[in-house]
Amino acid sequence: MFKISTFNKISPVGLDLFEENKYTVKADDLEKAHGIVLRSHKLHDTNFPQSLKAIARAGAGVNNIPIEKCTEEGIVVFNTPGANANGVMELTLLSLLLSSRKVPEGIEWAKTLDGDVSKKVEKGKSQFKGPEIKGKKLGVIGLGAIGVLVANTGIKLGMDVIGYDPYISVEKAIGLSWDVEYAKSLKYLLKNSDYITLHIPLMDKTKNFIDKKEIKEMKPSARIINMSRGGLINEDALIKALNEDKVAKYITDFPNDKLINSKNVVGLPHLGASTYESEENCAKMAVVELKEYLEEGKITNSVNYPECHLERTEGTERITVFNKNVPHMISSLSSVLAKNDINIIEMVNKSKGDFAYNVVDVKGNITENIIKELKDIEGIIKVRHIL
Repeated sequence: MFKISTFNKISPVGLDLFEENKYTVKADDLEKAHGIVLRSHKLHDTNFPQSLKAIARAGAGVNNIPIEKCTEEGIVVFNTPGANANGVMELTLLSLLLSSRKVPEGIEWAKTLDGDVSKKVEKGKSQFKGPEIKGKKLGVIGLGAIGVLVANTGIKLGMDVIGYDPYISVEKAIGLSWDVEYAKSLKYLLKNSDYITLHIPLMDKTKNFIDKKEIKEMKPSARIINMSRGGLINEDALIKALNEDKVAKYITDFPNDKLINSKNVVGLPHLGASTYESEENCAKMAVVELKEYLEEGKITNSVNYPECHLERTEGTERITVFNKNVPHMISSLSSVLAKNDINIIEMVNKSKGDFAYNVVDVKGNITENIIKELKDIEGIIKVRHIL
């Protein structure tokens, strides 16, 4: 039996995929847990039990998980890219309109009216006039699952779309509309876009991705939409540009004390994935990823270890090995198995940065002593035996 610990409210549509004869699921109980399913709960100060093998984040961002610590301990961290893509795309579309039409300001103004409201509305409505989005240029930074949906939707709405992503995958490129202009440089996108929307992860190299230099390249009428993460934009530089009318509007799903009352800022209360469908999709994907890993050693959508799939060879036992990505690891592993009369039937080795992962199907009697011998090899992080 595998024990799963959940944090936050996880959709039962996903949790119901854990079969009762294989899994026990408990909330906020890490004792002897093999897996964790969570959303935004922070784990940075959490002491993980020795039994923990994997963490599945029902969402894309993993800022709440200590990735480096997990990697060093051989704990696989999964996320669910694309599961909430449509929900975020729809909110981005709404933000395009909010950035143009001054709808939030108009609503707040209308609430202040009394007396002959209809007459006052007709007299004062011109102050909320704004441009239509049709025929305007939309710059999409980041062409992953969400960015591709946003770009393609922009085309359908009659916008001219410019996309930028130096790391775009073949899979996502195939799904991108041929009508999207692909920018070879960020500068080109910034200079030519009326609307700029961010769909990239927050990492050390993307912190303050939009700073004074990038803002200077934009049109003074540019409207910026950020449905990804707050740290992607230097907020001090942005607020200064907004105050000086060098940026027209900023719509963000990540408001804070600094932004919330700033000029021409609309802060949404982190609504990007807050749809019933997104929560269900994220939960289902997270649970499937976790189950495939715990039961078969397969890794899909991990942020810290490589993708690794090997169809199980009939009549074999399976060993999975995490190790430092250094020379001679496979030969050391093979030597231990060979001297114990264990025959390797099939094997796959994948690496990601400084770490590697192996799935090995074998025939022979795998004992606890053999597992211990494998663990004792210098550079080995974790060994699992899957019957």
